[in-house]
Amino acid sequence: MILTNEFIRNLSNIPGWRTDRKIVVFESDDWGSIRMPSRSTYEKLLNAGLNLNAGDGLRYSLYDTLASASDFESLFEALDSYKDFKGTSAVFTALCVVANPDFKKIRESGFQRYYYEPFTETLKRYYGNEGVFDLWKEGITRGVFKPQFHGREHLNVTAWITALNENHRETHLAFNEGIWAFVPSDLQKGLEYEAAFQVIGEKDIEAHEEIIKDGLDLFERLFGYKAEYFVPPNGQINNSLNIVCRNNGIKLRSASKIQLESTYYGRTKRRFHWLGQKDKSGIRYITRNCFFEPSQPGRDWVDSCLSDMRIAFKFHKPAIISTHRVNYIGVHDVSNRMNGLNNLRRLLANIRKTWPDIEFMTTDQLGYIIDGINHS
Repeated sequence: MILTNEFIRNLSNIPGWRTDRKIVVFESDDWGSIRMPSRSTYEKLLNAGLNLNAGDGLRYSLYDTLASASDFESLFEALDSYKDFKGTSAVFTALCVVANPDFKKIRESGFQRYYYEPFTETLKRYYGNEGVFDLWKEGITRGVFKPQFHGREHLNVTAWITALNENHRETHLAFNEGIWAFVPSDLQKGLEYEAAFQVIGEKDIEAHEEIIKDGLDLFERLFGYKAEYFVPPNGQINNSLNIVCRNNGIKLRSASKIQLESTYYGRTKRRFHWLGQKDKSGIRYITRNCFFEPSQPGRDWVDSCLSDMRIAFKFHKPAIISTHRVNYIGVHDVSNRMNGLNNLRRLLANIRKTWPDIEFMTTDQLGYIIDGINHS
């Protein structure tokens, strides 16, 4: 029997928490993390032989970087232009990292130690006195942008600093340009620098515990509230870390419906999850069921996402839409931002037209509803 993609999409929406409400949650990853500083940096490293375009990497290498003031102003305008039947604006649950590597201090240590800086300091280095972080706070106040936790960094610290210490040529070439996000050609197979909680060595889980605690503490200091939702970068994590997450304020955690749990030495175990599932730590799992990536060529992402939503609502599930920062960034190419926002507006207009009783909310608000706590 050949299983079609549509059959699998239908089947995967059957288990888990249900509701008759037409709830829409946008989850957007990668906010706060560095990626590509400039187009000239991309060309230089590409010519040096670095693998910047592996898999889905091309669009990230071409377009993705820290969001500018113009990026935020344009995004907020688009989201605020579409409201649900209660008058609530469309809103992004913005999964953000709170720190980036401090390249200067790492170099000064002779690549022996890892140092980081809060992402607010990175913003100052990129954009000076443009007040970009003020726009983060404005988005929160306007109810269109709600940061939650994506990790301290979007970086596997141990793997990266080890490669630097061992004088790995490609990693040093990227380091000299202020980046780390690429696929090393000759390191351990399956190693992902971007997978912050991928388990490689025996002491990694212990190190990850400290990174999570440190990151959540920094999150609270930056935003003035505790993070309640955690989306591990690239999805890789060992589930034993749920306990330290729960003890530090996390109530919800994202997971694929079929999770490849990271174990030692890059190995994985298959775990099955469903929306609202609660594990022994008390954390509930959130599973995404809709996808919207207009910077990725090859499909009409508005039609595709609307199809995902129809299936979700057919099985009485909220539409939890996965979308990444890269779709809305115009720093390196303003046409990328224009394309992303034009498609986002088309999507929001179609959502409102197709389902007049739609409700926009953040993931943490959805979590309260799943827990049976009234949310009006």
